[in-house]
Amino acid sequence: MKPNLGLLALAVGAFGIGVTEFAPMGLLPVIAEDLGVSIPTAGMLISAYAVGVMAGAPLMTLTTGSVPRRTLLIALAAIFTLGNALAAISDSYGMLLVARLITSLNHGAFFGVGSIVAAGLVARDRQASAVAAMFMGLTIATVVGVPLSTWAGQHLGWRASFWGVAALGVVTMAALRLTLPRLPADNSGDALAELRVLGVAKCWVR
Repeated sequence: MKPNLGLLALAVGAFGIGVTEFAPMGLLPVIAEDLGVSIPTAGMLISAYAVGVMAGAPLMTLTTGSVPRRTLLIALAAIFTLGNALAAISDSYGMLLVARLITSLNHGAFFGVGSIVAAGLVARDRQASAVAAMFMGLTIATVVGVPLSTWAGQHLGWRASFWGVAALGVVTMAALRLTLPRLPADNSGDALAELRVLGVAKCWVR
């Protein structure tokens, strides 16, 4: 399998995550009006995603170490797809809030595992470029994807934006399956040792 195709698949995933993270910001008035809540209350959808990222990143990383990396990336993309599909069919503010939390759980782990996989697809002297290529998807999402998603949500309804990103999640899963080689899990890590680091005072001092 060609490394460039694998990097493209990872970049597509990063693009989708970038869009789903920021697009609701431009749709808050539309969402608030449709669900009958205030705009500040609708803004909690952004905060919920941030909380999910904060909690999901260490949780996913520490509990999925034994899962083969390609399988893990596809599973994370599936969580992303499920969360966005749930958001698209949400008929209440509470349901949409839960959907945003579910969607956010994949965020940190996808970028963390994806970076390692991207670096492993190429020669050592190209590893930094490979990781940058993956994160280019996030940059393009911010510059192009988010404004486009906001425009679509304002003209076609805010649910259309979530359906579009959910479809992108399906494309990501297929692309990862077809372009990435079998990647075994890294069983050399120690989750408890990672947590014990938090007890070292130097880690909390700048």
